[in-house]
Amino acid sequence: MKKFLLTLLFLPSLLNAQTIGLIQHSNGSNDDGYVLFAPITYTTTYLINKCGRLVHSWNSSYKPSQSVYILADGTLLRPGNTGNSIFTAGGTGGIIEKLAWDGTVQWNYTISDTTQCQHHDIKQLPNGNILAIVWELKSSADAIGAGRNPTLTGVTLWSEKIIELHPSGTNTATIVWEWHVWDHLVQDYDNTKPYYGTVANNPQLIDLNYAATTQTDWLHFNAIDYNPALDQVMISNHNFGEIWIIDHSTTTTQAASHAGGTSGKGGDLLYRWGNPAAYDNGTAADEKLWGQYNAHWIESGLPDAGKIMIFNNGHGLPAATNYSSVEIIDPPVNTSGAYISTLPYLPAASYWTYTASIPTDLFATNISGAQQLANGNVLICDGPAGDFFEIDTARNKVWDYINPVKNTGPMTQGTAPAQNAVFRCSFYPSNYSGFSGQTLIAGAPIEINPTAYTCDLTDVQHIERAKIEISPNPATDHLFIKSITGEISDVILYNAIGQVMILQSGATKTHELDLQYLPSGLYYLSMNCNNRRTVDKIIVSK
Repeated sequence: MKKFLLTLLFLPSLLNAQTIGLIQHSNGSNDDGYVLFAPITYTTTYLINKCGRLVHSWNSSYKPSQSVYILADGTLLRPGNTGNSIFTAGGTGGIIEKLAWDGTVQWNYTISDTTQCQHHDIKQLPNGNILAIVWELKSSADAIGAGRNPTLTGVTLWSEKIIELHPSGTNTATIVWEWHVWDHLVQDYDNTKPYYGTVANNPQLIDLNYAATTQTDWLHFNAIDYNPALDQVMISNHNFGEIWIIDHSTTTTQAASHAGGTSGKGGDLLYRWGNPAAYDNGTAADEKLWGQYNAHWIESGLPDAGKIMIFNNGHGLPAATNYSSVEIIDPPVNTSGAYISTLPYLPAASYWTYTASIPTDLFATNISGAQQLANGNVLICDGPAGDFFEIDTARNKVWDYINPVKNTGPMTQGTAPAQNAVFRCSFYPSNYSGFSGQTLIAGAPIEINPTAYTCDLTDVQHIERAKIEISPNPATDHLFIKSITGEISDVILYNAIGQVMILQSGATKTHELDLQYLPSGLYYLSMNCNNRRTVDKIIVSK
């Protein structure tokens, strides 16, 4: 089976005038797939192709909180914001949903009350269970009783827990594993209280008095990932400027202790990186991460598989150097695969770093993310700006798209983007199993009154042109299509901005399109024959 990648052609003057939607496409963009995103202030999740055209969407009753995933079976997994009145910080959620391809809610589960609330991110495991980040309320008495400095303690303190859900029914689940920060504390403030010890000698534990702030949202976890080969969980701790890795092979009892599991360390931290001062093994000058997001293992099969990619926001850097970066780190391990515990934790520097050519041109104060693609390119989401862009291996920008959706829905082309923040965007290759059996038809751009530009559909399966006859071309009133090798199951004719003008379905070797009501111009004919799709340019001339 050969793949045929159609060339993308643009009208530069029109693209330069665009303020939202597709801004740039250059040679080298990875077009073999689709981009998924969910505007933070809106309830719809969108799937677009690299032409910036809508391929699919899902509607929900809730704004996202805040990640979204297409699962291997085509289901959309998303947490939603239920409006918890206690846990009101950024990223608050409360409900996890699974939506079928047609938007039907297949399952949901609420984690939202006066003592706990799901937030930010979730992760489905290979067995179908779901890991969720959950705030856990502690009273001032709880915190001070555990050894927290009273001057740092308000009425309440939010700790964190990770729970693993086994979904059942339509709105129920069983918690089959859990891990709590509160089980792995150390403090050197009060020797009469639990968890007392030397912070610097216990990097596997979490300093209850770091950082020195009265902020109720003490840790602010904002990303979670799972490595099936290692059976480990990674957490991004925003307020500490660190990523943490814990053992998932433990039982819940072991996860609450300091022994057990494959590592033999129970639920203690196996690895941490980003800010040695958080475990008293460095100073502010040693900090590597600043309010980071989207820490994750690079997936198998990609150029840097197994390494860790992080969007380093730069939140808290000195004002004169406000900029964000994308980092890849390669944690050192010993011959048995355990993390080398040289303090502070290594590496001393990132394996790979990207900053804008003028560093301050990329500065995302919060949210955001990055993803390595199969060709080595990196897809980056500047979250507050709703700006998705792709860089090639030479760090050149080869694709750029600005989310055209704000809190009231799609904006009109030419409008200055506002309220269009996106937590992160994700690229799914066209051969992803979640698309199996689905009809992926690119329509018009999402924005209202889109600028006319030419962008051919990308990554279609090529059928030798001699095996499908199309005539006449140019055409006036009718177009005749005949397959020599097999039945054509559907035929779609698009105009130059991706709007569907004619759609015929029904397996047959011949199709006839009535063009008499169409104006003259360039069109695109998409045909599905033998489960392969091909596209031809058609000229209508009256």
